[in-house]
Amino acid sequence: MSYFGEGITWLNDPLNWTNPGGLLDRLIEHLVISAWAVLLGCVIGWPLGIWLGHRGKGGGPVVTAANLTLAIPTLALLTILPLTPLGFGKPPVVVALAVFAVPPLLANAYTGIRSVDPETREAARGMGLSGGQLLRQVELPLSVPYLAAGLRTAAVQVVATAALAALVNGGGLGQIISAGFGIGMSNGGGGQIVAGGLAVALLALLVEGVLALVQRLVTPPALRVRKRRRSAVTVTTP
Repeated sequence: MSYFGEGITWLNDPLNWTNPGGLLDRLIEHLVISAWAVLLGCVIGWPLGIWLGHRGKGGGPVVTAANLTLAIPTLALLTILPLTPLGFGKPPVVVALAVFAVPPLLANAYTGIRSVDPETREAARGMGLSGGQLLRQVELPLSVPYLAAGLRTAAVQVVATAALAALVNGGGLGQIISAGFGIGMSNGGGGQIVAGGLAVALLALLVEGVLALVQRLVTPPALRVRKRRRSAVTVTTP
């Protein structure tokens, strides 16, 4: 039987799901780690991106600097942070994953605010709206699709990368893969490794699908119509 077949067989064994430290336990760990990392990324990336976008100054260098963090190897960050006061376990993993979640959240928030039509902004100011009212009543509602897109990108990236948490005893579905390597490929570990990989991939696809649906639901109907018209023009233009 191929490793893929062994992986499917491993996934179909109920004991591999329900045993202590099994797939269900690791799945919950994976989701908790990812949720905290995305939440921390939102707390940092969204306010900064929105403020820079509303201010209209200094956004380019900050977004560029944030994107530079994506060049840091994930494995390097995961091995360096445990040597800090954070120690080993879940805290350094959450911080490391949040580092990779901030750039898409920040960049999309900044782009969303800056994409508001200047005439719309001027009209709002002409109606007497203050800076805060302009942000809350005009800029933020119109930038919701960008905020949702940033959240979707960050969440999928974090869920896919969280499998590396097992390297620093951070838990998650990576533990299934790591345990498979410990058993050995020829002793049934190959199937477990494939099963862990499939679980991570399916979870990332599920998160992508759910957040794509959420993005559509939170996008105002008028913006969805405008986007469809723009796509139609793009397709029909020679």
